[in-house]
Amino acid sequence: MAVCAARSIALLAAPILSPIQGLSQSPPAPRPKSPPASPGKPAATPDPAFEAAKAAFEALPEAERKGLQDALVWTGDFNGVVTGTFGKRTHDALVAYQKRAGGAGIAPLDPAGRGALLKAGAAARSTVGFAVKSDPASGTVLGLPERLLPKRAAIPGGTRWQSADGRITVEAKSFLPGETSLEAVFARITAPSPERRVTYKLQRPDFLVVTAETATGKSYIRYAAGETGVRGLTLGYDKALAETFDRLVIAIANSFVPFPDAAPAAPSSPIARAGPTPSPLADRPAAPHATGLLVGPGRVLTSAGALDGCASPRINGQAVRIMVRDTDLILLDDAGLASSGVFPPLRAEAAVSAEAVLVLSAEAGGAVTAAPGALGQDGRITAPLQSGAGGAPIVDPAGALAGLVSAYPAAPRRVAGVVPPARYGTVASARIGQFLTAAGVPVPAAGASTVRLAGAIVGIACQP
Repeated sequence: MAVCAARSIALLAAPILSPIQGLSQSPPAPRPKSPPASPGKPAATPDPAFEAAKAAFEALPEAERKGLQDALVWTGDFNGVVTGTFGKRTHDALVAYQKRAGGAGIAPLDPAGRGALLKAGAAARSTVGFAVKSDPASGTVLGLPERLLPKRAAIPGGTRWQSADGRITVEAKSFLPGETSLEAVFARITAPSPERRVTYKLQRPDFLVVTAETATGKSYIRYAAGETGVRGLTLGYDKALAETFDRLVIAIANSFVPFPDAAPAAPSSPIARAGPTPSPLADRPAAPHATGLLVGPGRVLTSAGALDGCASPRINGQAVRIMVRDTDLILLDDAGLASSGVFPPLRAEAAVSAEAVLVLSAEAGGAVTAAPGALGQDGRITAPLQSGAGGAPIVDPAGALAGLVSAYPAAPRRVAGVVPPARYGTVASARIGQFLTAAGVPVPAAGASTVRLAGAIVGIACQP
């Protein structure tokens, strides 16, 4: 039954929140202590399947681990926080996806399986037009299923989005310092009411999560406190939509960044040490300066912006020659470079609206990570890209090359050490086609999936 807009907002102001408890990031409730094991009783045998999946998952770069968990949210198999860590919830989600996708013949953590899973997640995102964008009114970043929420209106301190029939409402809202506090918000949204039942509540010094429901509605509220005030996200929707919208609640909540401009504070004074202490990461290879795409024997394509100021690009430790360069693109020559991947076909048309895509970036040690993103009509992409993503290929759900990331900032903003979703410029597929044709590089009329494309991704180092 449709809920009018006024009723939806009233319900959102009151705590009628959906029981999406997996998004609270809270520790599990304590369990009663088990009786001590009898002497000589053998310890529980580890599950070989779980341990094997854990080893394979944890060997992947963090951005790709998060990408896989995000894809499992969109396939309807994962209902937790996208953190990149492996546990029972992630393992169960992989098993559920595997059974539905084809059983024992599908290995979701091998290269082909990861590519198929990421593609399935991207297709589901594209269906609802999910796009991660900043909301200037509230100062937050969040993902929204734009095809389901065509109505948009300004509210004090934020923005409200609604479905055409008013059965779904999403709000992003902010309060300046001194206007309210987490304690006051928590007291208000958990206050007893005969019309609703709080199903979960959690309050910490810097954030809160509350879920509840009424006879006809479900909601989820999350607020966080920072130096610039209190900011939060509220979702309310008709119970009849829960079967399909619950997974979108998880995706929206996982994408929400209340303070995208926040950065870890630097120490106020140097820390004295008795002597030099080697970093535990000192023996790890550095991330590439940029990403390149092998488009032919010994020919690597990247964006000019990604190598801006780089006098001597290097691949696999060897200096490479710049064959052709213009304002947007560079073609490198590395005669000894071989590829196990395939240069994909170029996308024929530009994005009409925010469209789900994947960005394939080179990582340290030759690994490749896939980050989900949204390619806008203006040619810019919103995605959680990490260092080395300049020049990375952008692939649409059909496996076609939609463009390259034009450049990556030298000092991106980080939150807890990770760069949150941000907007980046791109070099469009049409421009790539013109450049390669002029350089004498054949442009394929047909190509392969993102799985085979991964073998054509190379990391580019830079010697100033």
